[in-house]
Amino acid sequence: MDAAERAGQGQGPKAERPAGAGALTAEELQKRLARFAAARDWGQYHTPKNLAAALSVEASELLEIFQWLTPEQAAAVMDDSDSAFRVRDEVADVLAYTLQLCEVLGIDALEALAAKIDRNERRFPAGAYPLDR
Repeated sequence: MDAAERAGQGQGPKAERPAGAGALTAEELQKRLARFAAARDWGQYHTPKNLAAALSVEASELLEIFQWLTPEQAAAVMDDSDSAFRVRDEVADVLAYTLQLCEVLGIDALEALAAKIDRNERRFPAGAYPLDR
């Protein structure tokens, strides 16, 4: 499937959310992923270890897109429709496995992220770590 075909399916470089989708929440997406897995009897495979391994694989596939690019090429990766599709697709895979892992472990993904940001703000106060040295 080429970029034009993906664009026609709402998956192209500027894919829009489906009509009536509204604001999605992590919880809604977790439930949708759980229903998807349950309908295929995949729950038996969705152990924390397997989901963490799958998450690592998908993150590696995302990294592979950027592996040999210069910083300038990497910054422009979303300008090419085929590359942009691949990036979005791999980001979606990483997010899907992250949400599924959170579901299995009973972690509120957004609460965990907010707590991590709070810790990082205390640990790394603004202005204390200039990047240009």
